[in-house]
Amino acid sequence: MLESQPVTEPTHRVALVIQYLGTHFHGWQRQKQHRTVQAEIETAIAQVQGFHVTLHGAGRTDAGVHAAAQVAHFEATGFIPPHKWASVLNSYLPQDILIRAAASVDHHWHARFSAAYRRYRYTIYTEARPNLFVRPFSWHYYYAPLDECLIQAALAPLIGKHHLAAFHRAGSKRQHSWVEVQAAECHRSGPFIHIEIQANGFLYGMVRLLVGMLAQVGSGKLTLASFTELWKTQQREQVKHAAPPQGLCLLRVGYPDFPFPPEIWYETQPKLVFPTNIPLEYPLADHLDLNSHPLS
Repeated sequence: MLESQPVTEPTHRVALVIQYLGTHFHGWQRQKQHRTVQAEIETAIAQVQGFHVTLHGAGRTDAGVHAAAQVAHFEATGFIPPHKWASVLNSYLPQDILIRAAASVDHHWHARFSAAYRRYRYTIYTEARPNLFVRPFSWHYYYAPLDECLIQAALAPLIGKHHLAAFHRAGSKRQHSWVEVQAAECHRSGPFIHIEIQANGFLYGMVRLLVGMLAQVGSGKLTLASFTELWKTQQREQVKHAAPPQGLCLLRVGYPDFPFPPEIWYETQPKLVFPTNIPLEYPLADHLDLNSHPLS
């Protein structure tokens, strides 16, 4: 039976940059009845150290939400060098979690409280036909055309510090709904629309509720003025559409003093983009005999 951490053994704080596919997880935070990312990593650490420790994450993603560069820390003991923890833990972890890197940090450094911002990306797939290979990482929105320019116009007034109770799901322990939005962008690449939001912190369910309403704006079902009035006057009862979880990814977490180089954490979710080299015709069809068997 695993015990608690020995109080007499010296510790050092280890920071981790973590990727996970959220499809089969019930979110980040440890829960008794469900599979979670935090619990899986804590179990792996306990298998190495022989006792349980708490893994502190920069943010709590919901069930089904992915992370390209989640950040967490824990107190390590023993002989393993801090930078070796990534490879050690990866040998114990399931295939849908990957530790990209590990490093030693000061005991005053905290994955959650030292963070200057979090940035999320939401991907919408607007092609009429479904695509199995983008399904796990996007919202297939085929109900109506979406205007990315309208979505960007709706995002612009959100920059700054606002009371965003309209996008705050019930069940949160947070006592207020103030959020400082630092960046909000919308870009299209063919059938893919990417919405990125950066803030000092996020409310429970905020991005999915926000994107669900932005889709209403982009489809013309909700005017720009009505959308802005809705969140400025905190009309939570009017926010009835939440985007599904699989299109959402915690893209990165930023710190004033981060021990990892940018290639480890800055832009590690490959963007779904529209290929620009698709031929207008099928050139092989002109000189191939499609009736012949290649092995005959």
